[in-house]
This record gives sequence, C-alpha cells and structure tokens, in this order.
Amino acid sequence: MSILDSLPDEPEEETSPESLNPQNPPSDQQESQKHNAQTNGGEQHNLLSPQLKVDAPLRMVETAFLASTASLIWFINFYFPLGPVLRIFFPVPIALVYLRWGKRAAWMAAVTSGLLLSVLMGPVRSLLFVMPFAFMGVLLGATWYRRAPWIVSITLGTLLGTLGVFFRLWLLSVLSGEDLWIYLITQVTELIEWIFLKLGLLNSPSVLLIQFGAVALIIINNFIYLFVVHLAAWLLLDRLGNPIPRPPRWVQVLMDY
Repeated sequence: MSILDSLPDEPEEETSPESLNPQNPPSDQQESQKHNAQTNGGEQHNLLSPQLKVDAPLRMVETAFLASTASLIWFINFYFPLGPVLRIFFPVPIALVYLRWGKRAAWMAAVTSGLLLSVLMGPVRSLLFVMPFAFMGVLLGATWYRRAPWIVSITLGTLLGTLGVFFRLWLLSVLSGEDLWIYLITQVTELIEWIFLKLGLLNSPSVLLIQFGAVALIIINNFIYLFVVHLAAWLLLDRLGNPIPRPPRWVQVLMDY
C-alpha cells in the first residue's frame, strides 16, 4: 500500500444552490426605498392633519357669523323697515353657508339664527323668520350647490314661501284671536272689483274666484320675490367666490343693458 492511498480524503466543496446563493440581508437600496415610503406617508399625514384642524374652527366661525348676519338683517328690518331692500337678503347668508360648508352647517346656521332671534325678539317672531326664510336659505343653498336651473330653485322657493305665508296667517290668527285671512280676502275682493269695473263687467266676483285670486296673488308675490333674490345672490355671491348657477340668457342680456 502506497503512501498516497493512506492519506485522508479532503472534503469536497458544496455546489448546491443554497451554497451558491446565500441568504444575504436586504440591500441598502431596499432599505432606502422603505425609509422614503415611510417618510412620504408621514409627511402626507402631517399635511392633512393641520388642514383638518384648521377647517373645523373656520367652519364653526363662518357658520356662526353668517347665522348672526341673517338674524341681524331680520332684526333691523323689523324695527327699522327699509322697504324690500333688506328683505331680499333674508335667506342669502344661510344659503352661502350651504355653498361653503354643506348641508349640516346650513341647518346649524338656520337653528342658530332662530335661537338668537328667540332671545332678542321672542319665540313668536323667531318662528316668523325660521318659517320660511331660514328654511328657504337651506333650500336655495341645496339647489344652488347642485347647480339646478333657476326655474327649479325659484319654483321650489315659491312653494315654500307660499306655505310660509299661510303659516304666518295661521300663527298670528291663533295668537291674536282673529281670522287674518278675512283681511286678505277683503283686499283681494277690492282688487277684483276694480278689475271688473275697468273691464266693464257688471257681475260681482264669486267667493271661489276671490279665494283663488288670493292664493294666486300670494304665489305671484313669492315668485317675484324669489326672482329678485336670485338676481341679488347672482351679483353678490360671484364677488365672494361662491357663484350660483347662471341665469337664463334673457336675464343676462337684460342685465347687460
């Protein structure tokens, strides 16, 4: 036996895939990408959190301010009436709240204005403002926010204003103990008799015609009022950065002249 045969065998090198591709720890590039992702997420969170913190008090302050503005306009017009000038702006502040901060803030403004007027003027006069003008502000804000045409918002506002007139007549009749509808019927009767006289008609108007004329007069009055409110809001809110839907073409032409 030779000396070479008596030497111990040397260990063979491992050629398995595990030995060729060892499990190395993650590279520096992967760690930097993970760190950048965490950093970007933290920066976005830090940017959103202060924005939410700023919006909450701003919404509360603007809602309270515009609700007090609506109440102040009603208060001044009640004790120092200036004709239809201030009446036009009764629902506009609450509608502006809806355009800026949404439905919940508009309802809060309507309730806040009613509570403020109940403290300043009593609950009865506060109800006369809330129904229909505070509700009208929420309604107009909703239609303007959804970019509804003028004919839709004016029609809905006219229906609400008509209900507000009947609510006012009912409430004041209950409190005064007199039927105030009779006074309205008397005025409408005189108007219809004057029209019959001008037309040369010798017939006297019937009771049904007089009542129908009273309801029609209330609807026409509210329709004209809502149209003027839309004109005022169109000219005012555009300058405040919260535009309402565009009026019909003939209105724009008329305003240009």
